[in-house]
Amino acid sequence: MKVTVGISNRHVHLTKEHLETLFGKNYELQVLRLINQPGQFASEEKVTIETSKSKIDGVRILGPIRPYTQVEISKTDAIKLGLNPPVRDSGCLKGSEPITIIGPCGKIKIDEGCILATRHIHMTPEQRKEFGLEGISKVGIKINGEKGGIMTGVHVKAADASYYEMHIDTDDANAFLLNNNDEVEILIGKEYE
Repeated sequence: MKVTVGISNRHVHLTKEHLETLFGKNYELQVLRLINQPGQFASEEKVTIETSKSKIDGVRILGPIRPYTQVEISKTDAIKLGLNPPVRDSGCLKGSEPITIIGPCGKIKIDEGCILATRHIHMTPEQRKEFGLEGISKVGIKINGEKGGIMTGVHVKAADASYYEMHIDTDDANAFLLNNNDEVEILIGKEYE
């Protein structure tokens, strides 16, 4: 079966408290554009992420606000920042890297929260059943093309409010010469987990 690719650049998720520290009391994120996952959006707001070694300006905030603050970067970003963040699912932040986030009205330092996001596929529980993926937590992905290959350990994430799409970071996309909306093939088997 096929799935389309969504490439995720570095971005930040914020709690309400941290959003207000960075942008001011009662501040609300402004929608720049909706993204495919229902209810989620790229905001107009950007921040700087910083470590003692380096910083990256213009990092977009994704909305809506969350119950945790998280910074998702690529390994290339991590090298520039002098970090070694773990590969994690969104929200699994224990033991992840510290980082400072700077906005126009203030800055925050989180002791953990900077991660490399897992490769994952969003789908509904109904799609999971339809595709024969019940009880399967990870799959492989076959990529065709000039720099084709196989990705293993791609997490299957099923939730009611989901748009069927695989998410990878810019490093993975560049390594396989993938673009947004390219189609790849899901592979099932223990060897791909």
